[in-house]
Amino acid sequence: MVLLVVGLAVAGPGPASGGVVVADDTRLAILARVTKENRRGSGEAGFASGLRDGVPIALGYFTVSIAFGLAAAAVGFPTLGLALMSATNLSSSGQFAGVAVIAGGTMLELALTTLLVNLRYLLMSMSLSQRLQPGTSTLGRLVVAYGVTDEIFAVELGHRVVRARYAAGLMALPILGWTSGTIVGAVAGEVLPESLSGPMGVLLYAMFTATVVPAVRRSKPVAIVAALAAVASALLYYVPATSGIQAGWRIIIATLVASAIGAWLFPKGTGLNDGAGAEQTDLEVHR
Repeated sequence: MVLLVVGLAVAGPGPASGGVVVADDTRLAILARVTKENRRGSGEAGFASGLRDGVPIALGYFTVSIAFGLAAAAVGFPTLGLALMSATNLSSSGQFAGVAVIAGGTMLELALTTLLVNLRYLLMSMSLSQRLQPGTSTLGRLVVAYGVTDEIFAVELGHRVVRARYAAGLMALPILGWTSGTIVGAVAGEVLPESLSGPMGVLLYAMFTATVVPAVRRSKPVAIVAALAAVASALLYYVPATSGIQAGWRIIIATLVASAIGAWLFPKGTGLNDGAGAEQTDLEVHR
């Protein structure tokens, strides 16, 4: 949340720019759908339009958050705590990573891990700040910052100008879907017999895999960086000299090492935005 607020506050209003494009097939499909609608354009979309655009995101979030609730309940998290976590974080990858660290780490490890996992939101919010309606108040920026997620950001990129009230409508149903799905999953995890709830811990790894695979298939640099992270994590776990390091610190070290090597090997980026940018440009031309 702090990263989002900093990003939106530091970069003031300015001309619309391409910014960061999320490289995931589902997110690009959402972006393409909303950009084709005639009511897009110079920011006339309001709260009701945001609600309509948020429906498909909310449905997806509800499904994914059930898996999160099940997995977190399996390692002993209370339902109320999970509901508060989902309502205040809105970060699938950050929450999954956080649950994994909390299960066997310290608060410092948790803070650093979620910082690294969610660092992309700083870049997204800085890019989004260039599309905010001129004169957007600090309160309006805080509202927009609260709801910046990968999918919501992708939809907002379909606007030349983003109004705070549209962003509020866009995030309303996804927040409800993410939080309610978490509660459903957590309650189900509490009532399921141990023979079923125990294996739910594997959902943490399944969800991470589902997040990484689409980008890995589309980009060789991403595949190499992902492989480097896996190798670094394995070495930290199996090498006697580092095997005693706690899980949270292993995640942090592996992330930093893989990211640093990736930045050195691929200074021009992963190439994932090329197709997305072309698609968005094509849609703008036909609008």
